[in-house]
Amino acid sequence: MDILGAGVGLILLSPLFLAVAIAIKLDSPGPVFYRTERVGKDGKLFRVYKFRSMVADAHKRGPAITTSGDSRITRVGRFLRGTKIDELPQLINVLFGDMGLVGPRPEDPRYVSLYTEEQREILKARPGITSPASFKYRREEDLLAGEDWERQYVEKILPHKLSLDLEYVKSRTLRSDFRLILKTFFALFR
Repeated sequence: MDILGAGVGLILLSPLFLAVAIAIKLDSPGPVFYRTERVGKDGKLFRVYKFRSMVADAHKRGPAITTSGDSRITRVGRFLRGTKIDELPQLINVLFGDMGLVGPRPEDPRYVSLYTEEQREILKARPGITSPASFKYRREEDLLAGEDWERQYVEKILPHKLSLDLEYVKSRTLRSDFRLILKTFFALFR
């Protein structure tokens, strides 16, 4: 189902991908795609694909997590992040088998190293493009403000996201996955 959904999605969204690629290139120098390392199922590392929404050397100018009002975000990038269109290239990761359409969001290795034994259970599931936690924390970067943003993330946001996704993984069904895909799709247009 994931491969079929990703394949159909990539075909149907190809005109949007082309328009976004042109907008990114016109807005700022650098590649169209951003690739970064994430932790997947069973702790396997993989490269996740996104449309680039920040300046090309953003990783040299600041933290891996984007905070509220981050100056590294480009004009086009602000729109892409607000609509979550920047996440659509992860359909490529679904085709490669690194991700599914629904599953816990893949996390940066630095933060996975902080997981408790219970939280590491999330690594038994294949990560996905959408999940209950990613839907709830759709505007996560708005919550990460001030000097203690990383402490906020590690102590409050990340544990809550993991608990939401762990609960979902334990009780998921094809129907609940389909419902979450639809909910996420319609949220793109709000």
